[in-house]
Amino acid sequence: GMKNNGKSGLSKKDYLEQLEPLQLELNQMARWLQASGKRLLVIIEGRDTAGKGGVIASISDTLNPRQCHVVALPAPSVREANQWYFQRYVQHFPARGEISLFDRSWYNRAGVEAVMGYCTSTQVTAFLKAVPEFERQLVDDGIYFFKYWLCCDQEKQEERFAERLNNPLRRWKLS
Repeated sequence: GMKNNGKSGLSKKDYLEQLEPLQLELNQMARWLQASGKRLLVIIEGRDTAGKGGVIASISDTLNPRQCHVVALPAPSVREANQWYFQRYVQHFPARGEISLFDRSWYNRAGVEAVMGYCTSTQVTAFLKAVPEFERQLVDDGIYFFKYWLCCDQEKQEERFAERLNNPLRRWKLS
């Protein structure tokens, strides 16, 4: 990347210059979805501090909020915990001409839920068996479905945690 004040990466000016044509293309795609009645589902996964929120904001801030829905679900309610696992996600899927951006998703079952002991190994095994068929059904129904995994290295993650700790406007992100 380019150098900027001793840090690697793009300068803000260069970043915005490169972002603009991508935002125009994104808006053209959104108009195409609207005109064609197609549906787009995007999952953004990644470690804490990997930039999920920033990527989602870069996409959603450019689009009409009536067309693009950001989905960041809290921990399941008691009722949701007793439903079919995918049920609370399905209700946020896009209708014709819409985009749903998921900030994390059903992959929580095989990730944080398994690690934190919120589900059993039997539930994880059942999830891993079910998820390919579940996702195949989405695509078979005509949903354009994309999944992205964002990551940063341990050093960058620790640096970002420290920034959050020291910034009262971002401290809410630490749990």
